[in-house]
Amino acid sequence: MSLTSAWRVINMKFAIVSDTHDNMANFNRAIGFLNKENITVMLHCGDICSQTTIDEAQKSFKGGITFVRGNGDYQLEDILETMDVELGGKKIALIHYPDKAMQLAQSRKYDLVFYGHTHRPWVEEIGDCRLVNPGEVAGQRFKPTFAIYDTEKDKLELKILEKV
Repeated sequence: MSLTSAWRVINMKFAIVSDTHDNMANFNRAIGFLNKENITVMLHCGDICSQTTIDEAQKSFKGGITFVRGNGDYQLEDILETMDVELGGKKIALIHYPDKAMQLAQSRKYDLVFYGHTHRPWVEEIGDCRLVNPGEVAGQRFKPTFAIYDTEKDKLELKILEKV
């Protein structure tokens, strides 16, 4: 399923990841879990760090991946800093930086805003918007984590990589 066709699916689960920092061992473990769970959409909140990591992830993941650029992605000029998508009937903004994510959440344009940069998992309600950091896949500062969002149940679940 391509990412654009997945946008039209109302009841779905999708993954949110961030701060991979070229740790392909951890990223592949997360991708393996997502493939096993038949999750076909991944949103990456930046700090992928290299085109090689993007290429490997796109080969391994059975679905579509949307990436935004983080501060560690200075070589990846073709990747946008901010992305708006609609998945499962939810209006979503995707960005790397927490301050800009807060501004997007406060704009009242989105149901969900996903960001990275701090490497720390975080969920906060800003009006009717859920502001979410899925943590880091790299495992540099904290345990490696990512998130799964279920649009049917309106449920966000943090996944600790060592437990999947």
